[in-house]
Parts: sequence; structure tokens; C-alpha cells
Amino acid sequence: ASVAGPSHGALVTFVGRARDVADDGRRVIELEYEVYPEMGASVLDEIGAEAETRFGARVAVVHRFGIVPIGEAAVAIVTAAVHRAEAYDANRFVIEAIKERLPIWKRERFADGSEWKRPGA
Repeated sequence: ASVAGPSHGALVTFVGRARDVADDGRRVIELEYEVYPEMGASVLDEIGAEAETRFGARVAVVHRFGIVPIGEAAVAIVTAAVHRAEAYDANRFVIEAIKERLPIWKRERFADGSEWKRPGA
């Protein structure tokens, strides 16, 4: 509701969820995201504003931090635009920019007791 207006014919939603398998096939039992909240919020605002300018879209985005149980949402992005191409392009831009620019660290805890921590969403 905060992004869609009467002239927006397209609304695209992306929800990134915590999954139970890592890229290398290991079983994940828990995810945790660490972020400096004030800096993270300002970077998300910058990314959203950039997408709005580049694609003529409206953007709402939120990223969780702390422990995110398997199956729950970690990031949600909603974009609205006059046409679907711009709404899709803005949405993809936001998630890729988050992966590149958001100062967030992801820790995966595996079933075998090991864990892995890296920058990225």
C-alpha cells in the first residue's frame, strides 16, 4: 500500500527466505545477520531512492537482522511502476545492490556443527 498508486499498473514483490541448504549442499540449521542498524537503514534508503530514480518506480524494502529461522523471510522488496518491465527491473536492481552494498554479515550454522560467516545478504 505504501508504494502502489493509481497510475501503477505493476506491483512486484520479492521475498528472500532462509533456506535449509547452502550453495555447497550442506544442511543449514540457522541463519544470522549482523548489521550496524543506522548504517544499514541509510544504505537501504539510498538503494531504494536510486531504484526509484533509475526506473521511475516506487520502492519499499526491509532486511531483517539477528537470527532468522529456516523458512522465514530475511528480505522483502516491493516495487511499483507504471509498467511491469520497470517494476521488475527496479526489484532486481534493489536485491543486487543489497548484495553488493549493504553492510551486513551472514552467518550460516550447519547441521555438522560448523559455521560460516561472510559479507552479504
